[in-house]
Amino acid sequence: MTPKLLLLQARRASDPARQEERVSFAKRLGLPLDAIVPHDLLQEPPSLEKVKRYDAILIGGSGEFDVSKRNLPFFDTTLQRLREMVDLGGPMFASCFGFQLLVQALGGNIINDPANVEIGTFKVYLTPEAQQDELFSVLPDAFYAQLGHKERAESMPPGVVTLAFSDKVAHEAMRIPGKPIWATQFHPELDLQDHLVRFRRYLNIYARLFTEQQIQEMLDAFKPSPETERLLPRFLELITS
Repeated sequence: MTPKLLLLQARRASDPARQEERVSFAKRLGLPLDAIVPHDLLQEPPSLEKVKRYDAILIGGSGEFDVSKRNLPFFDTTLQRLREMVDLGGPMFASCFGFQLLVQALGGNIINDPANVEIGTFKVYLTPEAQQDELFSVLPDAFYAQLGHKERAESMPPGVVTLAFSDKVAHEAMRIPGKPIWATQFHPELDLQDHLVRFRRYLNIYARLFTEQQIQEMLDAFKPSPETERLLPRFLELITS
């Protein structure tokens, strides 16, 4: 039987990335599109009863909402629901904005940090703990990843395990010990072409933050990231075996 995964999204209905994100997750997981069921966080967080009906939860990125600004509708209710979902202990994978939401919900702190922005393709490194992790051990010690964030984790929640870091950011991935719950600041659901499309979707936002030369330098630095494409298939294998 094909598993069903609930994708929590913080994207407006008019944002083309909303559907593209769903397609990217389906493609990386090797599942049909209808196996990835979207849920709009802008309307309200999902009930626990709804969460329990799915084989796993995915949390995606965000084009215009920031954890540090708390500007997502139902922000506090969403954080509380995430804590309840973690307590349930069901499988979960969160990327980018989803990573930041989980960090904040569980007692860490997300800050806006333009000086350490990562938009494009960057080298990421595994921690020693990741080399023993049943999911992250499929990755080499250093690999390229697709990133697009101006916020970062200043501090991590107590008890979580940091699995990866970059030259700019100390916390690029985490695991809830003893539970099939992982989160990454980078985007394992995106390949190079997906990310280039996403980057161009948000050029209007980047134009307010960077010069034309800086934006071109970002584009020039995009690279393939084949190693991170192993993560989501391995996640699916772990939760369905």
